Amino acid sequence: MKNLDWIVLISVLVFIVVYGIWKTRKASSTSFLSGKDNPWWMVGLSIMATQASAITFLSTPGQAFHDGLGFVQFYFGLPLAMVILSIFVLPRFFKMKVFTAYEYLEKRFGLPTRILTACLFLIQRGLAAGITIFAPAIILSTILGWNLLYTNLVIGITVIIYTLVGGTSAVSQTQKQQMIVIFVGMFLAFYLIVNGLPMKFGEALSLAGEMGKLEAVNFEFDLNNRYNIWSAFLGGTFLFLSYFGTDQSQVQRYLTGKSLKQARLGLLFNGLFKIPMQFFILLTGVMVFIFFQFEKTPLHFNPMTEVVLQDDAEFIEIQDQYNAVYDLKQQAITDWKINDSPEALQDIITFEKQETQLRDDLKTVIQTKAPTIEANDKDYVFIYYILNYLPTGIVGLLIAVILSAAMSSTSSELNALATTSVVDIYKRNFAPNISDKKYLAASRWFTLFWGAVAIFFAVNASLFENLIQAVNIIGSLFYGTILGVFAIAFLFPKIGGRATMTSILIVEPIIILLYFLNEYDKIELEFLWLNPIGCLLMILVATVVQGGIGGVEKIRSRA
Repeated sequence: MKNLDWIVLISVLVFIVVYGIWKTRKASSTSFLSGKDNPWWMVGLSIMATQASAITFLSTPGQAFHDGLGFVQFYFGLPLAMVILSIFVLPRFFKMKVFTAYEYLEKRFGLPTRILTACLFLIQRGLAAGITIFAPAIILSTILGWNLLYTNLVIGITVIIYTLVGGTSAVSQTQKQQMIVIFVGMFLAFYLIVNGLPMKFGEALSLAGEMGKLEAVNFEFDLNNRYNIWSAFLGGTFLFLSYFGTDQSQVQRYLTGKSLKQARLGLLFNGLFKIPMQFFILLTGVMVFIFFQFEKTPLHFNPMTEVVLQDDAEFIEIQDQYNAVYDLKQQAITDWKINDSPEALQDIITFEKQETQLRDDLKTVIQTKAPTIEANDKDYVFIYYILNYLPTGIVGLLIAVILSAAMSSTSSELNALATTSVVDIYKRNFAPNISDKKYLAASRWFTLFWGAVAIFFAVNASLFENLIQAVNIIGSLFYGTILGVFAIAFLFPKIGGRATMTSILIVEPIIILLYFLNEYDKIELEFLWLNPIGCLLMILVATVVQGGIGGVEKIRSRA
């Protein structure tokens, strides 16, 4: 990066942190949940900013580069989930004036269920917070030459500082600026990519369609297919119901709305705008794919691969084959541009498949000879384009986008972890009647604690095969069970706390077992399906257990 890029990057990040601290400098009470004074648009932006992590802007374009627009199906269940939550869940939370989603569970089931469910949230969100730090750190440290340990510390400590100082209010205030930076940066990147193509935008779309990158919907029903219309509307809807309805990092975003109406509008705004936003980011990745049809790309986008394997005979052989195929593809592209030849277009597609196969062959070599290197290079595609093809200054802005997204999502997660720790654990069990200032101090200590946990996990985490899926996989291990608890609370008034607690202890190990059975190829069941399975199993097991409890009580009453 050039000096101007560093100036832009540092200026943007410093402004965001200083602005958040200045706007909340007078916080003097329990500001881990800010006052209910946000309009619907701020609620909506805050929800989107919390969900849009650095992984979104690093991995999503790379996902589209390799697989096209199919990932957008993952979000098809989101609008339906937003409508259901707006009708059935938000009114209950606002009526009871809760600080966290888990307060409601105590009034319905008792304290043990509240604590256990809150602990499930703390475990999965604590892990996710580490990933949202680790994801940009591992990529930026590799490509920019930063030490991974220091990168994790810089990102983590920066987020902790302004989350500590301002609480939820600072997070909400800074998220506005972060979303502005993100939108401006992504639109600029898209414009520059399209402007750099040696063809019109319509022609680029046509070429992308011919090469299979614009197939957004898959109607095939397959439990082992991660993204199709069925997993989207069934598994995805359950995932989003749990994420937005029971995950404190999201719940506290819309609990800050001025009224129930404003909170509903914020949720619906997110439901309507999220799909176009993700489609746009994926389309950016598709345009990067088209751009690289006319530019020489590395065989593997992770720069460490060439450094480690540069003298390896298999790597050299695959690299030579790749160079030969690339030359043939360029000849076919030239023929296609001049003569608009269908045969030349078919040759382009054939050579692209050969390049893909060579990339896969190299991944096998990496896994065998260099297992410490991340073989899946989807997460490196967009950052490679940014650093090598964008103008000076814009590079700094796009890196600021990635770091802003990391700061936004991680700060929301740390704040939610602190809120749940204080309200559901500390205040309820250990300090029910202390002053607001002491609760604020406790929330800051918990923010520091969870920040340290997240950094520790980030520093010691192994490389994930696919960063964009890692957070959703962790969430799916717990979200179905948690959603089942709330579904029982809302829809099954005859099921009590003992049956619900027992169901949690039975179902959660089953969900974890199913995940690992799929990982070791014992069954075929992708992670999105764990969400509806967990929820429905919770209801089924709790119903059976409640029936058994009721039968025992009847026998005792007769005795």
